[in-house]
Amino acid sequence: MKVLMINGSPDTSGCIHTAMMIAKEQLENHGIECEELIVGNKDIRGCIGCQKCRTIGKCVFNDLVNESAPKLAGADGIIIGTPAFYGTPNGTVLSFLQRLFYSCGLDLHMKVGASIVSCRRTGNSAVFEQMNQFFGINGMPTVPSTYWNDVHGYHKEDRLCR
Repeated sequence: MKVLMINGSPDTSGCIHTAMMIAKEQLENHGIECEELIVGNKDIRGCIGCQKCRTIGKCVFNDLVNESAPKLAGADGIIIGTPAFYGTPNGTVLSFLQRLFYSCGLDLHMKVGASIVSCRRTGNSAVFEQMNQFFGINGMPTVPSTYWNDVHGYHKEDRLCR
């Protein structure tokens, strides 16, 4: 089995990465391979709604989104991680996910999904809901935690994982 971990934080070694490495350790202890894909610090534009992907089978913008589609296809599970910025996901990861999920044309039904959200004080539940929409719309079961899959803290050293 394989899990694709999509890190939407611009800080490649920050709270989201730290939380993902905790999840990765647990998954690998059960023989599940994990790959972290850093997208939060990339130059990724949003979808323009041209729907050209419906005829050519990929996004018209040839960037990390098209490169990631085969990784998504080969994964049994997906973890999406993002910091909360003003009660919303990082704009880069949102653009990435909207284009990836829309343009790839994959049947993701029954692939497992989980979200990890990081914030300093608040905004996690709104962002958590937005990230989980990608799973629900595609018929993907979501993985819960003992409460929310969130991290609180400004620096990776002060994170409190639940």
